[in-house]
Amino acid sequence: MGIYDRDYYRSPPTPSHARTGLSRAGMWSITTWLIILNVAVFLIQAFIIASRQNQLLRAGIPLRFARPAFRDPVLFYGAFTIHDAFLHYQFWRVIICQFLHANLWHLLVNMVGLYIFGPIVELNLGRWRYSFFYLLCGIAGPVMYTLLWAAARDTPLVGASAGIFGILLAAAYLAPDRLIYVYFFEVRLKYFAWVMMGVAAYTVLFHGQNAGGQAAHLGGGLLGWLLIRFRGVRRKKPVASVVTHN
Repeated sequence: MGIYDRDYYRSPPTPSHARTGLSRAGMWSITTWLIILNVAVFLIQAFIIASRQNQLLRAGIPLRFARPAFRDPVLFYGAFTIHDAFLHYQFWRVIICQFLHANLWHLLVNMVGLYIFGPIVELNLGRWRYSFFYLLCGIAGPVMYTLLWAAARDTPLVGASAGIFGILLAAAYLAPDRLIYVYFFEVRLKYFAWVMMGVAAYTVLFHGQNAGGQAAHLGGGLLGWLLIRFRGVRRKKPVASVVTHN
């Protein structure tokens, strides 16, 4: 995505944990754990897929003839679909799908976003409120995907981006004038967040590429903004070292 937070060039010095994504308690912030968990799940899934492909190769069975549950059991039992999650009551999928990714680039973009914006929200909410907030926004993704079924067409939904959109909108509310670097341009966080939501809405409205994923982005982002705006999970006193305005 090419997004780099450069606030420290022009803001008063902030503690190192506010710049690196580490919490006051030390290295293992919730943001750090979420990144580790997402990467670990991706590596486990890749290992299982490679192992199953080797088994098929040794048995002389073409990959296309293998059952999906055998080829990639993590995706088969974890990805969100309306049919499986709500019609077959497999409700765990609204959580598991948040930690699955389609490919390395998908994972990388999401983790960069989480690394940049997560600390702003975590340091204001605290560890456990932040965890609850992240999961709720992640669940709002499949819910919005379901409401906009015509756009999504019930293709499997995976990825952390619904939760990250919730964090993005919350960060934009908490630190609206923070400057970030997008490609070759500096923009304020509040403008970047709402442009991203606008792109998501446009894609869903006109059935563009990845309309289902963008529907999930809308769900996560809207819930994140509502929760932070109306103090559903926010601390009474924000952390001053994070909520800085340039």
